[in-house]
This record gives sequence, structure tokens and C-alpha cells, in this order.
Amino acid sequence: MTSDTVARPAPGHPVAAPDYPAPAPERVAEVAEALAAAGLRDFTADTAQRAAYSSDGSLFRIVPTAVVFPADEAEVAAVLSVARVLEVPITSRGAGTTLAGNAIGPGIVLDFSRHMKAVREILPEERAAWVEPGVVHAELQARARAHGLRFGPDPSTHTRCTIGGMIGNNACGPRAMGYGRTVDNVLALRVMLLDGTVVDLDGAADADLFPRLHALVGENLGTIRTELGHFSRQVSGYALENLLPEHGFDLRKAFVGSEGTWGVILAAKMRLVADPAHVTTVVLGYPDMPSAADDVPVLRRFPVTACEGMDRRMVDRLIDTKGPDAVPPMPAGDGWMIVELASDDAAALAAQAEELVAAAAAGDSMILGVGDAEPIWKIRADGAGLVSRTPDGRDAHAGWEDSAVPPERLGDYLRELMALLEEHGLWALPYGHFGDGCLHMRVDFPLDEDGGRQAMRDFMFAAADLVARYGGSVSGEHGDGRARGELLPRMYSPAAIALFAAVKHLFDPRNLLNPGIMVDPDPLDAGIRVALARPGDLLPVRPAGLGYGFAHDQGDFTTAVHRCTGVGKCRADSAATGGVMCPSYQATRDELHSTRGRARVLQEMVSGDLVDTDWRAPEVHEALDLCLSCKACDSECPTGTDMAAYKAEVLHQAYKGRLRPMDHYVLGWLPWLSRVGAPLAPLANLTERLPVLGRLAKKVAGIDARRRIPAFTRTTFTRWFGRRSDGAGRRAAGGSPRFGGTGAAARATDGSGAAGVTQRTREVVLFADTWSNFFAPRVLAAAVRVLLDAGVDVRVIPSTECCGLTWISTGQLDLAKQVMGSAVEALDATCDVPIIGIEPSCTATLRDEMGKLLGTSAAARVAARTRTLAEYLLDIGYPVPDLSDLTAVVQPHCHHSAVMGFAADRELLARTGITTRVLGGCCGLAGNFGVVEGHYETSEAVGELALLPAVREAPAEAIVLADGYSCRTQLADLSDRKGVHLAELLAWRLPAPSPENSISEGS
Repeated sequence: MTSDTVARPAPGHPVAAPDYPAPAPERVAEVAEALAAAGLRDFTADTAQRAAYSSDGSLFRIVPTAVVFPADEAEVAAVLSVARVLEVPITSRGAGTTLAGNAIGPGIVLDFSRHMKAVREILPEERAAWVEPGVVHAELQARARAHGLRFGPDPSTHTRCTIGGMIGNNACGPRAMGYGRTVDNVLALRVMLLDGTVVDLDGAADADLFPRLHALVGENLGTIRTELGHFSRQVSGYALENLLPEHGFDLRKAFVGSEGTWGVILAAKMRLVADPAHVTTVVLGYPDMPSAADDVPVLRRFPVTACEGMDRRMVDRLIDTKGPDAVPPMPAGDGWMIVELASDDAAALAAQAEELVAAAAAGDSMILGVGDAEPIWKIRADGAGLVSRTPDGRDAHAGWEDSAVPPERLGDYLRELMALLEEHGLWALPYGHFGDGCLHMRVDFPLDEDGGRQAMRDFMFAAADLVARYGGSVSGEHGDGRARGELLPRMYSPAAIALFAAVKHLFDPRNLLNPGIMVDPDPLDAGIRVALARPGDLLPVRPAGLGYGFAHDQGDFTTAVHRCTGVGKCRADSAATGGVMCPSYQATRDELHSTRGRARVLQEMVSGDLVDTDWRAPEVHEALDLCLSCKACDSECPTGTDMAAYKAEVLHQAYKGRLRPMDHYVLGWLPWLSRVGAPLAPLANLTERLPVLGRLAKKVAGIDARRRIPAFTRTTFTRWFGRRSDGAGRRAAGGSPRFGGTGAAARATDGSGAAGVTQRTREVVLFADTWSNFFAPRVLAAAVRVLLDAGVDVRVIPSTECCGLTWISTGQLDLAKQVMGSAVEALDATCDVPIIGIEPSCTATLRDEMGKLLGTSAAARVAARTRTLAEYLLDIGYPVPDLSDLTAVVQPHCHHSAVMGFAADRELLARTGITTRVLGGCCGLAGNFGVVEGHYETSEAVGELALLPAVREAPAEAIVLADGYSCRTQLADLSDRKGVHLAELLAWRLPAPSPENSISEGS
């Protein structure tokens, strides 16, 4: 038995499935040398990179020997030549979003998403497009949309999945009812066979190209006709029904769903369709999911394009993590059907929607337009991530996530399946493409416990028997892969299984193309990633324990890093749709620098096979180095993977009690250094005025020479505020300086003020964060002016407190807790008035990170009181100024988007009438990240994703609104524009402050 194979137990019998060991270093070197000699320009055998590619969206883990990013057909041929000579397997990969484990392998992984990703040609007259296998579905849609067309199938991963991957799995998505499966939309394929031969398949003369296959099919017509192609979602096994004489021996279609086991796809001609002019979504509420499934035959009588089932518990999970505002209104019920109808006739569409509601057995319903329905479709799209944890925090896994039965039998099948889960003591939450009879779920197999793998095997084989009894398929669109290949004999006769093997042998006699799946499959419990490391028992932790509490992960780092299930949303172009995750991947297009890639390396660290079980493992630090700690993954990843926290924990453990990089001391301790530097501002600021001194200081501090060192202000905000409040003769209890409000809110006595504004004077505590206090006091001063105009008493705590973020981002968590504890104590002593944060990163730390690190009731009280300026002004109904004559490019801070959300700011800006363009993506500076040596190029590349192009395109008179100090610093360093804070914008139309009440930032 070689390292590329594993023992195969009898189906359903106990097994101690061996894991796939990482390839030996000698083998890795041999393959790398051969690839280099063959002229491959872009490949890697780097340990960290191979760790990043050790898994996909499945629960399996197999470390590849090398990863190649082919640029063209010639390079694919060169790789196949190396594979034949060295007997090394080949696995084709797109975005790696598959849930079945068919995009990983022990040999060479071909990643087409880096170079072979072009839409070669759009043919509007033919309603077709030629694409390369690595093109992302969303890119094809964008190109087709310019011609009034679209590609029909749209999986929930459409923002990052590739067309090549869709062809490999015969992906479908929710709208397959209206537009067909991938196989129904493939017009031609260009394929390279194992021996390097290139064939073009268009369904016309395929029999002439493959006479042995044609003869084999002729010998097995009865088996094919009686066992294959019974309903649309029967994708398990090979689609040999397309080779029947009555279907014209269409090898083009048979190739779809072969999961890379027959050849390598080089290009594809895909059918495009026109979108109907009008779309309506009907949401139907049912008492439970089986009742919803019972209604499928009725709903299918209407011309629906999608018919999706969604369990209430998915919505409950979203509410638990993001609050009730994250979920739109839904019909009453514990299960929903989301039905989409489309037509070019608006009146007919409206009538059809009403008729569907009347015909359905739902207890409640809603009819929604496109805009209102979008949030519901987004929840459905995030389903795989939302159901990855049970309500009590246990992992739920793919494996039995893709079964399908004829739609008319779905309700009864679902009832029996849920009963089977209960019989096995397992939990799952059903959802999916109910209109097509395809059911998705994740099951809480106890894979990190003794006997967990056997529990999985027992259920999987029992479930396969159940679905076969219903005339169904173990796979409905995800493919069989490693997850279900072993189950095919439960669906098919020995004759069919033998036929699959014979066909595979014709294409791949040496078993080098994606071995271990479908034909002669590996055990379905072999190489399970989460079974390699038990919670808490493998990774040594310093005596003081973990820095973070990881409360939602049972206090365990191993459990935390396994949150990532590989859905790959971090690979999507999120900036284009207003998101942020993952800026480093967007800049580098390197899997290692995605949230998923980093998680895979951390998972390897805790398992200790490929990467040493050591917080200082170089592969771990290589993977984490370009993480901007933007926190976007904590909110945008459906699984809640918090890479910023993982990075901080790794740095904390790796450097505890050891000498740190100098930038950790200089930038991490900057809040304390600022207290020394501000009183000596003229001297401290010489580093920027004297080039030689500046270069030397930056070199010593580990700061990139191209960055400017921000100038300390001569007069800090707290000093200015103390003088002004003393002059007013007013101090709050405890000695806090305080300004009294006499502005718009106090003046609104005749009902002319905004709704909710009263004559009562309010009070807030304004948090004077380090950045605003020492470097941009004008922002805090502007906030004071706005709050005073709102009739609000403004207080500032007398001590200079910090949220501790710089110590968090540099992994100095013990010091961070000390700093946080002081800030929490001071803020908690200010009674129960709102705390207004002006700097988004510091506000987010008060709201979120303090609770995670301190875990105290005082920290929770402070978090509950902390508001952004926009949130508070909306709360009190502040009558905002009319800014309808202005335009602005708006750059939300990453932490603002991730923790607080930007909805309040959008609403407040809309009320002013200002014309805005709100950007997605990160500015690229991200606190200390873009300042540190070695990060400048990535920082600039991130800025070029959205912010910098938008600023260049904006008219000269446009405002660039950027609340984050780091965002404004990035603008100053990389453009000729100056960023403005929301507080400054709102204060522009207020009367100018008197000279004694103005603040100067000069040094």
C-alpha cells in the first residue's frame, strides 16, 4: 500500500481509517524539480502553501505534493507529462468550494483560478460564451449582463466558484428549475486527456473519437437505461445516460459531473440566456420543514425559477450572531419556501404570484419585489456556513449534505431522514433546493470523540439505504467525491459499479486523475480533518493559558480554528458588493492569504503533521503575516471565523517572555509613547521634518521608509477640553470635564425639530481615543460642537485611557488586558449615560474585543453603552444639516463595518441629502499593518481595490469621508486628497467656533 492509497473496509463495518500522511520531503523535492525542469512558471511546493491547499469546502484533509497554477494549455500538458513520468496523481481545482472533497489530492493540484480565468469571448448572437475553467461565475455573469444575458445556474457560492468546478460537479444552484443544471448549459468542451491529447467535444461526432467507449456503452444499454438519469438531481456516479443512442452519444454532457476523473477541462462554451424583465419572490410559511416539502408538487405546477426550503433555525442562528436587525420580516412559521417567479409580463407575473399563494398549503405568505427579497436570498445563500454549528456550539459537518429524491417524495423522505438522525443521536438542520427534491444539511457527527468516525459511517450507510429506497441519489449537485463515493453500491447494482470502473479505466488506465473518488473510492471517513486534533489536547499553551476566552468555542483554540469549513466566501470579490473580506486575498489572489488558507495552516499546526505543533512555526507566521486584522471575517464569514483574534493569540503565545520585533514595541506601545511625545511635539515631530533622522527612526522602529510618521499635536483634545470646560465652570460628578448643550435639541420647543427631539438636556461621555486625542483633536472637537448643537451635555473622563487595540494587534494580550481594564473601570464609573466613540477601531474594541478578552460584567456594561456618533444622533432624532449640495466618496472603516455595521451612517447621510458613493473593501493601512516594513506593497494593492480608484475618479470638489484615522492616513500617503470625519462634515454648517474655543493641531 503506497502513501497515495488507504485501506478499504467493508461498508458499514468498524474502521480505524488511516489518515493521509503528508508527502515525504524527498517526494516533494522530486516533483518540484521535475516541474521546474518542465518549464512551469508558477508552481509551489512551499509547506505553508501546501497546507492551505490541504482541504477544500469539505471535511477532508489531504496534503498535496505541489500546487501548479497553469497559464495555458501547454503548461497543462507539461504537468500531465510530469505526472505520467513520476506516477503522481492530478487533481483539478477551481475555487475549492466543493463540499465533497473532490478538489484535493495527494499529488499535484492544478489551480486554474489564478491564470486560466478569462472570459475569452461573448457571442451575443449565439447567446453563448467561451470561458476558461478558472473564470469565476460572478465574472461571467457581469460580462454577460452587459449584453442583457446571464448564465443560468447560480450556486450559492456564485461569488467565488469557477465554471470549471461547476462542470466537474454538475452544479445546479437554486435557479436550476428555471435555467437548468450546468450540464444543460454546456455547448462545447475542450478537454486534455491523460496522455496529453486535446479533444473538442460538441456532441456531434463523439462516437468516432471514442470507439471503445461507444462499444462499451452498447454492451450495457440495459444497465444504463434502467439505473441512470431517472430525475434531474440524480448526479451520483457518471452521467452515462447521455451516451445512450437516443441521446446521440453526447460525450460533452457525459463529461459534466465526472469530477476530474476523465480528463482536464481547458475551455468551455456555455449557453447564455436572457433574464425575464420582471421577478417576484413569494415566501410561504409552514409549521415545519416536512410540511413545506409536502407542498412541492403543488408549487411545481407554476412556472417557478427557484423553490427553496429554509428552516427557521437558520434565521435564529443569524439573529443570535448579528442581532434581530440582520433578518428581514418573514411570514409566520417554523419553515419557509422561498419561491421565485419570473416573466416579461408584469401583470401576468403578479397574477401567478397570487394564484400560487392561493394554491399553497402555507399558513402565511409574503409577495416581495427584487429589492425586498434580496436579504432573504442572501440568508439562503449563506446556509452552509450558518448551519455549521449546532445551537449549543458543536461542529456540524458536511457528508450527508446533498441527498436528493424525486420532488414528489421529498416530504416523506425528510420525515424518515429526521427520524433516522434522532435514532442515531444526531442533529441536523434541513434546507435546500426543495423544488428539485435536493436536500442540504450538516450533521453533528462527533468526529473529535472516540467512536466518532464509526458513528458517521453507521449513519451514512443507513441514510444511503434510505435515499435509495426512495429512488433517490446520495448526491444532488455537489458530486460524490470522497464523501459519498463509497456509498454508490447502495444506489447502484454491481453491473453499474463495474461499468463506472470500466469507463474510468478507458480514460485513465493508470488511475492518476483524481483517484480515490467515485471509482475504487477511499473510505468516506478517511482523512477527516477535524478528527486529527482533539480539542485542547495537542497544542501546548503557556502557563497563563490562552489570551482570548474563545467563549463560543468552549474556550479552545483548536475548536476555534476549525470554525472554518471552507465555504470560501473570503475568496469572493466582496468589495464590489460593499463587503471587506478578505483584503489580503483580494490583493494577492493567493489562497494562503485568504481567511480559509490561514485557517488551514492553523489547523495543520494543531494537528502537528505537516506543520510543527508550535506557536512559532514559520509556516504559521508566513500565513498570518499579511493578515490585516480587519475583522471582516468575524462578521462576513458565515461560520464566524475570527482570524484577527487567532493572529493576536498566535503572536501572544509565540512572543510571550521573548524579545519581540521592534515594531511591536514602537507601534504596539504607541498610546503610551504618545503621552510622552505630545508634550514634546516640536521635538518629536523632527523625525518627519529632518529626512535623515526620519529614515533612521523608521529603520530602527521597523517602519517602512515610504510611510510618513504622523505629527503629534501640540494641544491634545483632553487638554483643550479641560480648559474649555473649566472656563464654563462645569464638571461632572467624579471630576469629569463637561460642556453643557444649548443647541438644536434644547431649542426645539415648537415641534419644528426632528422627530424624537425634546427639550430635555441629554448627557454623553465622549471617548477621547489615542488617535484622535494625540493626532487629530479637531475630530473630537467637531464631535463636541455637533453634540452641543444637539442639546447634549458632553463629558470626557479625566484620565487618558486607551482601548488597547495596538497591544491586541501586536499580540501583547496581557498588556492589552491591563490597558482595557483601566479604561473599563474609568468608563464604567460614568454611570449609565451613552459612551460615544469617534474612532471606529476604538469604538469597535469597546463594543466587541473588550468582552472577548476581559469577559467581565463591567466590560459588558461598557459595550452595551457604547454608540457611534451616527447611531446616537439617530437615537435622539438630531435635525441634521442640509448637505444636498455636496457629494462624497465614503470609505467605511473595516472595524466599523465588521462590528457596528454601517447602516446608521448610511441613514444619517441620506437624511442630510448628500450624494454618496459608499465603498466596499479596506483602505489597506489597517492600523499598524501598512506601516510595518514588508507590508507596503500589499497595503497599496489593497487600497487600489476600491478606495484609491474611487478617489481618482471623484470630482475635485467631492468630499472623501473617512472616519478611520488609518483610512485618512492612507489617503494622505497615497493620494493628494484629505479625508474628513463624519463629525467634521456635520459641523461644517454650524457657526464657526470662537478663537478661544477652536483647536490647533500645529506642533
